[in-house]
Amino acid sequence: MSINNINSNLGKPQVDSQKLNQQQQANNQAATQASNAKAQSTAPRQDSVSLTQSAQQLSQVQKKGNDAPVNQEKVDRLKRAVQSGEYRVNPEVLANKIAKLEAELFGVKS
Repeated sequence: MSINNINSNLGKPQVDSQKLNQQQQANNQAATQASNAKAQSTAPRQDSVSLTQSAQQLSQVQKKGNDAPVNQEKVDRLKRAVQSGEYRVNPEVLANKIAKLEAELFGVKS
């Protein structure tokens, strides 16, 4: 037994395919125009970088450090002493040198 056309499409509005196509085209055109307007109104941005005075000074110090001569013989001697455990640090002398360096860096006279 087969049942055909139970509701006979009652209560359902008929879809006009031509009208539907026109609405879709209008929506697509509106979206395209909106994206074109946005692309035209957005000017290309120019990136820029600015360094603080501290960063500029740090960069200069790094360049000077890279250009400084290295006593490779002394570096090798210290490296061997550290690896063998013979290198000893005098904590008082180290603390004084650190304090002196900080005073020079921050302009404090000790």
